[in-house]
Amino acid sequence: MKELRIAIIGCGRIADQHAMQIGRVPGSRIVAVCDSEPLMADQLAERFGISARFDDVDRLLKEARPDVVHLTTPPQTHCSLTTRCLDAGCHVYVEKPFSLDLQEAHAMLVHARDRGLRITVGHNAQFSPEMLEMRDLVRRGALGGAPIHIESIYTYRLSDAGYVPSLLGDGNHWVRALPGKLLHNLISHGIAKVAEFLDGGDLTVVAHGSTSQTLLAAGEAGLVDELRVVISDRRRATAYFTFTTQISPPVQELRLFGPDGAVIVDNAHRTVVRVTRANADLKSYLNFFAPPLSLARQYVRNAWNNVKAFKRAEFHMDAGMKNLIEAFYRSIRESTPPPIPDEEILRTAAIMDEIFKQLDQGGSADEKRAVLPV
Repeated sequence: MKELRIAIIGCGRIADQHAMQIGRVPGSRIVAVCDSEPLMADQLAERFGISARFDDVDRLLKEARPDVVHLTTPPQTHCSLTTRCLDAGCHVYVEKPFSLDLQEAHAMLVHARDRGLRITVGHNAQFSPEMLEMRDLVRRGALGGAPIHIESIYTYRLSDAGYVPSLLGDGNHWVRALPGKLLHNLISHGIAKVAEFLDGGDLTVVAHGSTSQTLLAAGEAGLVDELRVVISDRRRATAYFTFTTQISPPVQELRLFGPDGAVIVDNAHRTVVRVTRANADLKSYLNFFAPPLSLARQYVRNAWNNVKAFKRAEFHMDAGMKNLIEAFYRSIRESTPPPIPDEEILRTAAIMDEIFKQLDQGGSADEKRAVLPV
C-alpha cells in the first residue's frame, strides 16, 4: 500500500484531533504542518514528531509535496486555500463548515473535479460507529422505504472552556465575521444529517432563531444561539432541525421515520434502536409490555457492544473522524468517489445559506419561506 504524505494547514485546537486520527490510519504519515503564526506550527510539530513546519502555504506545497492536505483554518480561508492546494495536485480534506456559502462550495467542488482530485468536508459525526450502523439498517430496509420525516437535534454547551470564552471576549473573533456567526461554525454537523436523506431537488426552508438569556446577560445580543428549522423536499418529506445551547443534559440525536419503521440514533450515548411495526400493532395490554422490552434489549445490546469495543481499545471519542479520514484516503487510493457526495455538501451549504438569510431578514414564518434549487 502506497504511503500517503499528509500536511495540515492551520495548527489551532482542531488540528490536534486531525493529527491524532491521521496517526491511527495505516499507510499515512504527516510530513508537514503550516500556520501563519510560526509558534503554532512549531508546537504542533513538536508534540506529534513532525519534522517540517512552515508559515507559508506555497512553500509547504512546493517543498513538502503532500498527497493530501487537511485544512483546519477558519472558513473564510477555505475556498482560496483549497484552490491553491488543488492547483498543487493535492487532495483536500476541509474542516467544517466547508465554505462561506453555496457559491464557494460549488466552486471548490468543480475545481476538484476539473483537476481530477478528491475533496471532502469534515462531517465526521456522519461516520461515528452508531451512524454507520444506522446507515446499514436503512440500506437493509429498516424504514420500509424513503424517510417520510427526519428530526435532527444538536445541542452545544456555552460552557465549552476551549472555545466560547475566547469568542465572547474578543470582538474581532473570526466567528463574528461569518455570515451565520456562531451558528455558521456549529450547525453543519446537524444539517448534514438531514441533508443526506432529503431529495436533492427543490427544498423549502422555514427558520426561526433567537438569542438565549445566557448570551443576552453576557451582552451578546448579536449572536443567535437558539435555532429551529423546518425543511421539506420535492417528495413532501419533512425534516426538523433544532440547535440549542440551553437544553441539559446534552442531546445529539437523529430520528428517521419511514412508512414501515423508524430508526433512532443517540450520538451522545452511541446507541441505535429500531422501532418496527411488529412491536407497535400489538393488541390489548401486550402493547404496553412487548415494545418497551424490545427497546430495552436493543439498549442492552448497544451498551454491551460499546463495552466490547472499549475492551478491544477500539472505543475512541473521535472514531467518526478516523473513519471519515480512512474512507477518504481509501477513495484516493482506489480512485472511487469520496465518502461524502458532492450533492450532499451542496445541499448542506444551500440550507445553511437560506437559514442565515432568513435570520438576517427577520419577519414572520410566512415571510421566511424559500425554495432552494439544489
